[in-house]
Amino acid sequence: MGKTLIAKATPVATIVATVTLGLMFASAAMAQATVFGIWVTENGLARIEIFDCGGQVCGKFVWFEEPNEEDGTPKLDDENPDGALQTRPLMGLQLLEGFDASGPTAWSGGTIYDPISGNTYSSTMEMRDDNTLKVRGYVLLPILGRSQTWTRYLP
Repeated sequence: MGKTLIAKATPVATIVATVTLGLMFASAAMAQATVFGIWVTENGLARIEIFDCGGQVCGKFVWFEEPNEEDGTPKLDDENPDGALQTRPLMGLQLLEGFDASGPTAWSGGTIYDPISGNTYSSTMEMRDDNTLKVRGYVLLPILGRSQTWTRYLP
């Protein structure tokens, strides 16, 4: 019999190879995961569409559980410190701006606007998996802030 160039794999080697290949494919799939799409806020009261805006990542309100005031008029940005902006509707309002990729599944350098307080904060975003996004707003340093976990809207 001739010499064989392929050695028989031991069960342990087979398991290690299978796990390694699985992790490689999982990492590749995660790297291709996209932040673009519609996300449900942590409390479920709003949906945010995240989109490309000139090579950066931005986001706007596209749905509210309660989009109107009690009198039926659309909710406005009435907490904005700029009086000229207090009459703009919250629906369609861009609350995420200026994010740049800081890794395959992370974005930084952006801002997030909180219409409840009228404040704008520095912000980062990081995908935990295809359907989970950690959004952090902060003042000065990320440690001086708070995070929310948003989930991808799947109709």
